[in-house]
Formats: sequence, structure tokens, C-alpha cells
Amino acid sequence: MELVEARKQFVAAWGSFGSNWGINRTMAQIHALLMVTTKPLAADEIMQELTISRGNANMNIRELINWGLVERVVVSGERREFFAAEKDIWKVARIIVRERKKRELEPMMRFLESISAVEGAEADVATFEKTISDIRRFGQQADQAMETMLKADENWLLGTLLKLMR
Repeated sequence: MELVEARKQFVAAWGSFGSNWGINRTMAQIHALLMVTTKPLAADEIMQELTISRGNANMNIRELINWGLVERVVVSGERREFFAAEKDIWKVARIIVRERKKRELEPMMRFLESISAVEGAEADVATFEKTISDIRRFGQQADQAMETMLKADENWLLGTLLKLMR
């Protein structure tokens, strides 16, 4: 398979995977394109490669920058903005875990805390409180697992996965 075709397939697949992970398809495709490109790309080049509008490209590039997955790069002699993605997949995974934790888990935990004290019929209250408590406990365990991953280095994670597979 030629590199051009393999790259197209990777970008398309990463876009599909991204939508399964809760990230919009175009955002994931831009991220994939920048990960497999050797030089930083301008928004125009991204638009042309992915056949997307300027607004779509700009909005998704901005969001990738907010996540910390993409950065602006200065190219000497150019007036246009260029963009490059983090290519170390371990760093990418940690960035995504940190952002998902901040955007999804932490708000859910705050919400559950805010509704944990209720009044009403004793049996109904007990059922409600137990359910909320179980979800909070699960969330706390997920938070601890995410924190462990964020603090771990690549060798620890790989070693742990290999032990689990034995």
C-alpha cells in the first residue's frame, strides 16, 4: 500500500474512532493528519486535505489547541499560522485522559455531590442515596485509576499491561 493511501485510511479511521470516544469526527481527523505529517500544516492545507470548510477547520484546530494536542508553530518567512500535533502517543493518551477527566468525570462528581442529600419517603430515599453513593464510589475509583495513569511513565504502564496479559 502506498503511503498516501495508508495515510488517508488512517485519518479516516482515526476520525471514526474519535467519534466513538466522544470527539467529533473532523477534530479527530485533523489530529490524525497532523500526527502523521512530518511538517507543520497551515489551515488551508488541512482544509484541502480533508475537504472541509475554513470555519470547520478553524473551530476544530482551536479546540485541539485547547486540549493541548496541537500547537501553533512559527515557520520562518511565512505569514500564515501553522499547526503541529504531539506525536508521542503516550503523551497524547495522558492529555486525552486529563481532558476527559476535567470535562466529564469532575463535573459528574460535583453534580452527584450536589444531589446526595435528599428528603422523602424512607425507602425511596435509601434507594436513591445508595444508587448515588455507588455511582460516586465508581467515579472515585475511575478518578484514582486516571490519576495513576497520568502520573505513570510509559515503562510502568507497559509493564503493568504485560503482567495482566500473562
